[in-house]
Amino acid sequence: MVEARRNTFKSPKPDAVRLLVYDILREVNRSDGYSNLLLPQALTASNFEQRDKGFATELLYGTLRMQGRHDYIAAQVSDRPWSEVDPGIVDVVRLGAHQLFEMRVPSHAAVSATVELARKVLGESKASFVNALLRKMSAQSLDQWLASAQLISDPVQRLSVIYSHPEWIVSAYFDLLRDFAEVELLLSANNLAATPTIVWWPGRSSAEELTLLGAQPTKYSDYGMKFDGAPSTLEAVRHRRAGVQDEGSQLVAQIFAKVVSENDNWLDLCAGPGGKAALLSSLAKASGKTFTANEISAPRAKLVEQVIGGARLLVGDGREIATLGEKYGAILADVPCTGLGALRRRPEVRWRRTVADLRELTQLQRELSDAAISVLDDGGFFGYATCSPHLAETSIAVSDILRKHPELELVDLQPYLPPELKSAMRDKSLSLWTHRHETDAMFLAVFRKKLADEK
Repeated sequence: MVEARRNTFKSPKPDAVRLLVYDILREVNRSDGYSNLLLPQALTASNFEQRDKGFATELLYGTLRMQGRHDYIAAQVSDRPWSEVDPGIVDVVRLGAHQLFEMRVPSHAAVSATVELARKVLGESKASFVNALLRKMSAQSLDQWLASAQLISDPVQRLSVIYSHPEWIVSAYFDLLRDFAEVELLLSANNLAATPTIVWWPGRSSAEELTLLGAQPTKYSDYGMKFDGAPSTLEAVRHRRAGVQDEGSQLVAQIFAKVVSENDNWLDLCAGPGGKAALLSSLAKASGKTFTANEISAPRAKLVEQVIGGARLLVGDGREIATLGEKYGAILADVPCTGLGALRRRPEVRWRRTVADLRELTQLQRELSDAAISVLDDGGFFGYATCSPHLAETSIAVSDILRKHPELELVDLQPYLPPELKSAMRDKSLSLWTHRHETDAMFLAVFRKKLADEK
């Protein structure tokens, strides 16, 4: 009998695509990895066909976005509390649920392929539990599983389940929009994958060059192009004469550059991976301005160096910029933030950030702002930008800056906005919204330091 069982046992043979996605999902969820770094690296190293790469991308990013809702459904069929279930089982079931409810995978294939994955990465007994869960989940449609959620009377809790966002983020959006119908539109927009947007850098590439290759201008940015193919197929992108950058980020750089066009000596205090720095450095060079980029991380500074066209690069903590003894006529600080405005592109952020992060981040934002203002010329401009619409990181931060620095005045950005850009102002500042503008929800406030005789 034992021998017969051995003969009937077949070793698990999960398909390579799902196995790769599981490994990355586990790294992201359990070890704080970043999907937008791990997946491209893994796909580049693989020999997958383009179709399989597309499947892996949709499965990983989609599962990360929707795993809150997948957990809600799984909890209804699990015979033990979902919070107590083995993390490996949880991640495998999330992958299976995403195939069942969000992708064009037949139910039987979604179940069998996911169980085969579970056999490989979890073992036979846990795979049996996964099989039982997924078969129960596949017995009803998504609408049927969410029927109970639709009956939740608290709109924050209801939208949190249905659109797979933590409740504190739903509340934060409502604090700004004051309309649950519009909050729902925003949550839905966050769950749609963002298509890459090209940015051409003046002096290095042009709209005409990209248009000849089939790209089309974006709605608002003077430098944005939409392209149906992979950006890496464009020579300008491969040779770093153009880049990939959300249109909202392009608009921050574009509007800031227009405001400060008469001022010399520009500084990007928090250059990050270099998106805004690349565009600003090109605009500065084209108009005869001096440009400096500062980045705290040495590895990321190397990325910045590749895209700023030989402009000056500093590596250091922006809070210590005054130690250089220099003054600047225009300073942009795209400060570290919760990233609540870029959830469609950074799917794990919604689960990783917490309300507690706000305290630490807003303190850092204040310190960076103070540092920038301390080295600002009289008559100079300070731009405060975030990729978050949260009140604490935007409007409240602006009020705090004005209260602490009476030498500053807030610049009305409305005259600097593209004419087509509507419903994008909050007080005098730029406030983009994903559901309104199909961009990240970027925020930009610009302050002018009064001249001595104006104070």
